[in-house]
This record gives sequence, C-alpha cells and structure tokens, in this order.
Amino acid sequence: MGNRMTTTSNQPAMAEDRALTAQVNLYYDLRTGHTAASPLLIALHGYGANKSQMMREALQIAPVGFAIASLQGFHQHLREPKEKGGPLRFGFGWLTNFRTEESINLHHKALLDLVATLIDQNVADPDRVFLLGFSQSCALNYRFAFTYPDRVRGIVGICGGIPGDWETNERYRATKTSVLHLTGTRDDFYPPERVKDYERQLGMRSPSIAFKTYDAGHEIVAEMRRDITQWLLQQVI
Repeated sequence: MGNRMTTTSNQPAMAEDRALTAQVNLYYDLRTGHTAASPLLIALHGYGANKSQMMREALQIAPVGFAIASLQGFHQHLREPKEKGGPLRFGFGWLTNFRTEESINLHHKALLDLVATLIDQNVADPDRVFLLGFSQSCALNYRFAFTYPDRVRGIVGICGGIPGDWETNERYRATKTSVLHLTGTRDDFYPPERVKDYERQLGMRSPSIAFKTYDAGHEIVAEMRRDITQWLLQQVI
C-alpha cells in the first residue's frame, strides 16, 4: 500500500482591502473680494492641470468684486517635461479608476469644507456661491450641486460631461441652481454628438439652463470668458 501524503496549511488567513482613515491636506489659492461676504466663484481645473493655472483663468472670468477660490485636485501624477531633458512636471486630477466613489466623496467633502471655511471667515456670501469646472471637474461639480441642492447659486461647466448615472442616481435632486454649460464644436473629448442631449438632461433638475456652443476645441476661449462673466453678473442681481 503506497504512502498517502496529506498537507495542512499553517498559513494565517489573509484579509484584503482593509482600510485606514488618514488625513490629507487639500490646497487652494484665494483672492478675496472687494468687501466682506462677497460673491464667491470656486474654480476647479481639468485633468493634469493645477490650482495656479485655473486661478489665472478665473481671474479673467470673475466679475469685479467676486472672491475666487481655486481648489487643486487631490490625485497627483507626473507629467512629461515641456522640453526634452527638462525637469519633470506635476499634474493633478480628481478621480481614479480604483474605488471611484471615494474620489467623489472626497470632492464633495472638499467643497463643503471650503465653502464653510470661507463663510466662517466672512469671505463669502453663503447665498452667492458659484462653481466653475473645466473638463474632468465638470461632471463632479454637477454631482455636488445636485446632491446638495441648496449650497450653490449657480454652476458653470466648460467642455465637460454630466454624471453617467444622471438619470438613475436617486441622490440627485431638483434645485433652483442655475446652470451655464459651454461646449466646443471642435472638442475631441466632448464633441457635439456626445453633448447634444445635455441641455434636456440638465433641465430635468434645474429650472434655468443656458447651453452655448462655440467655435473651439477642448479649451477656454475669450468668447466663453465674456459670456461667463455676463452670466455671473446676471445671477447676482
């Protein structure tokens, strides 16, 4: 009779995807308004950019007297140097493919904390807070505005999308928040065919939708800046 070999594993059990809660610093640049409790424009950059770049855009857009906060994405990555052999650059984004819902929640908390901080410091008027998002941050801002319908007076989306679960997620609610959405006819990421139904979809939850198309690529052009400025002025009257 042959020998019968048996094996018994003495290895301890392995637990996967356990989590620790850690504190992270979120960075933003701020330009205060001309008076206390000014209208506030919170500007969020697109993928691979940073708070300084978006602040430069916001300074060209915000009407006189507005306070401006430019929040930086919390996922950092390396970018190729502008010139061969030059120093590495850093870019920032808002989402990752791993546990995307955690990035969304972090974005929400960042905006809630930023608005609360600036209201407490008497920088911002709580009834005149506006969001401005370009590209990747656009859909995230829509998620925020329609999850917390009383937090922002208006929202501007430039060359970006709306949430993929816009028509199915029960967290999104109707709001009085006004929306201005701008698109480019030559935008490779959000071409006319992709965005053609956005006006109707956004109108499902907002009573005031302005949808404008420009001869532009995936970019912010001068005509867009002028129209956003005028729209913001109309909202604070």
